[in-house]
Amino acid sequence: QVQLVESGGGLVQAGGSLRLSCAGSGMTFSRYLMSWFRQAPGKGRTFVASIGGSSEFTNYIDSVQGRFTISRDNTKNTVYLQMNSLKPEDTAVYYCSARLSGSTDNYWGQGTQVTVSS
Repeated sequence: QVQLVESGGGLVQAGGSLRLSCAGSGMTFSRYLMSWFRQAPGKGRTFVASIGGSSEFTNYIDSVQGRFTISRDNTKNTVYLQMNSLKPEDTAVYYCSARLSGSTDNYWGQGTQVTVSS
């Protein structure tokens, strides 16, 4: 079965950087669209960034464009989210998601906490 495990979260000051990782198993990793979502306290889960199976495209929400970079290494079954110039409003639990092209089923990791102090 598909399993996703996130790591790399933590506490950082505003302006700092973190790199999140998400390792997949039980799947042909390169066939999956990989995404990052986040959920701030008291709010719903929202899309942050996505990347195609062969890194042929990337998408970002406007608020992270130019600060966050999503990438993947299919040889390691891992997707990354490099987060620079972090702001307190980036504080959230960050979730990794995997979805096959043409499917509506999403697989989710357990999440990793990112806290940005002002």
